Amino acid sequence: MTALVAPVAPAPVALDVRKIDPAERPAMVFAAFGLLQSGQSLELASERPLKALRTAFESDQPGRFAWVELEQGPAVWRAAITRVQAGRGHGGGSGCCGGCGGA
Repeated sequence: MTALVAPVAPAPVALDVRKIDPAERPAMVFAAFGLLQSGQSLELASERPLKALRTAFESDQPGRFAWVELEQGPAVWRAAITRVQAGRGHGGGSGCCGGCGGA
């Protein structure tokens, strides 16, 4: 008898941008995201809200990521940005995961 084993998601990558020049942050975050494997997450920490960055992801990476807010201030804002196959985004872009059956 063969046991079924669920696939293990790659370990998340932590990126704390609080000590990085704000002008350099977006390029650094997008570069780190570009290195992720499908299913892997980038756990981002910032001292300010991440709304503008999420908007940039929605514009530049539609359907290629899922975004989960982990912490929303006031001292730190954290989010997990997970790379997904194009068209598989859920809650993080225009992609459809198919989970609702189109409802």
